[in-house]
Amino acid sequence: MKMPISVSQGAFSRLSEIRAEAGQDLKLRVAVLGGGCSGFQYEITLTEEETDEDLVITDGESRVLIDEVSQPFLSGAVIDFEDALVGARFVIENPNAVSSCGCGTSFSI
Repeated sequence: MKMPISVSQGAFSRLSEIRAEAGQDLKLRVAVLGGGCSGFQYEITLTEEETDEDLVITDGESRVLIDEVSQPFLSGAVIDFEDALVGARFVIENPNAVSSCGCGTSFSI
């Protein structure tokens, strides 16, 4: 069963800050690519481009985009922003991942 993909308020807040600092209508694009040390890897980028096939999750003017191919791999996932001692980054809590590597960007299903 396909579960919704959600974005935390912390991730939306950080995206809003990035947009304001850049002075551009940047969107957060989250994709799943083949490769990485565990089989799949996340690609998280900032973009101005949006397609008709994208799943768009919005909060105010902030938009998170997920391409059609990546959506099944992210079913039930939460996109969050983590500001830790080792650095700040967007992270994905994915219930479909049965294992992941230490870097947190690679996973297997």
